[in-house]
Amino acid sequence: MHKTHPTTLMKRMGKAHMMNIHIFDDIKSLNLAASTHISDLVRQKPDAVLGLATGISSLGIYQALISDHESYQTSYNHVSTYNLDEYIGLAPDHPQSYRFFMNEHFFKHIDVDLQHTHIPNGQANDQQAECRRYNQLLSETMVDIQLLGIGSNGHIGFNEPGTPFTLETHVIALDAKTRRDNARFFRDPAEVPTHAITMGIANIMRARTIVLVAMGPKKAQAVQAMINGLVDEKCPASVLQNHADVHIYLDHHAASLMT
Repeated sequence: MHKTHPTTLMKRMGKAHMMNIHIFDDIKSLNLAASTHISDLVRQKPDAVLGLATGISSLGIYQALISDHESYQTSYNHVSTYNLDEYIGLAPDHPQSYRFFMNEHFFKHIDVDLQHTHIPNGQANDQQAECRRYNQLLSETMVDIQLLGIGSNGHIGFNEPGTPFTLETHVIALDAKTRRDNARFFRDPAEVPTHAITMGIANIMRARTIVLVAMGPKKAQAVQAMINGLVDEKCPASVLQNHADVHIYLDHHAASLMT
């Protein structure tokens, strides 16, 4: 029998910093809890600003938000969204582009205005200019909740190990491990893009609240380094120890190496 109530831990990182860690026995309960963090905000603040992520870890959350929208008419009509990243070289209608992912798995199922949904342009002729444009958009708003996954190498967004914590939106060369992890979504591993545009860690850390989700044994080492390790650019997610309001949603597999 699955538990419906998670194990909840709080790790104090300093006088003003706290990691709220929620550990679940089943994925459905995890997704519901993480999605409720977002849907509660949207009901309380109809013009909320959401920082969104793509990938397998976020799918269940979007499905839960769609169910909430259908059941309780939670409206996203005045919500604005800003996605973390986008592959360079993929058109918005490419099945593996993050614009396509968001449209298919979330946006087209709710009442959000697509003009209020922002994702870096991976086909921009001038990639550095696109970084500046996206960074300017982010500087003009405050993200209320930033949704994150974590890579098996500890990346958040596409901020790979070694990325300076001070960087804002930038072009990143994707780590070989990241490309191997993502190859399963492409017909041929050679098709996996080599670069992406990503929010920088500095952008991510400005969000009022951060919600990070991780599932499965492949994420356990990265989760352990994020929570128990030193704050170090070798594990980009470890910077979250310095954020004032972080909520981490884990299954027992992802939490298995925590001390």
